[in-house]
Amino acid sequence: MVVVSLDTGKVVEGDLQPSSDTDTHLILYRAFRDIGGIVHTHSLFATAWAQGCRPIPALGTTHADYFHGPVPCTRRLNAREIRDNYEVNTGNVIVETFAGRDPLHCPGVLVASHGPFAWGKTVDDAVHNAIVLEHLVRLAGETLRLFPYTKPMQSELLNKHFFRKHGPDAYYGQSSPVQANSKRGKKR
Repeated sequence: MVVVSLDTGKVVEGDLQPSSDTDTHLILYRAFRDIGGIVHTHSLFATAWAQGCRPIPALGTTHADYFHGPVPCTRRLNAREIRDNYEVNTGNVIVETFAGRDPLHCPGVLVASHGPFAWGKTVDDAVHNAIVLEHLVRLAGETLRLFPYTKPMQSELLNKHFFRKHGPDAYYGQSSPVQANSKRGKKR
């Protein structure tokens, strides 16, 4: 591992060269202030969808438990963007795709003709979201293979599933012991 400065991109710790995608990551960290980890893969199914330049539709509740709406695919980079500052422009096109959208409500993207990027509040969250993204792409592909005319899920169900896990009044899953004790204390 190598650590680089968020401000300059220069190596501050480690003897290795940083990833060739460092500039893309720096753009995302700077634009999406609440993320603490980014994962870029070339996983089989997500990369196939990225190569097809197609977003992943929100077809069911498994998707909605992690991503609020379709997982977008960026537009294709133009010739100038590829030739000049390719990695920076890859980051810029991701940021452009998320204009007006909370990146933590959709913790991943497909970069057209390239592959998936996923992120989270922590590095562990980013890895988890990359794994989930690959599963969701595979699930969507299988659903559409079996039932090609499947429509995206209704927005009410999407919202219910996403916000019961991620909203301010989230209630899905197990509460931590601190939360459980706090709730018990309120009942007395």
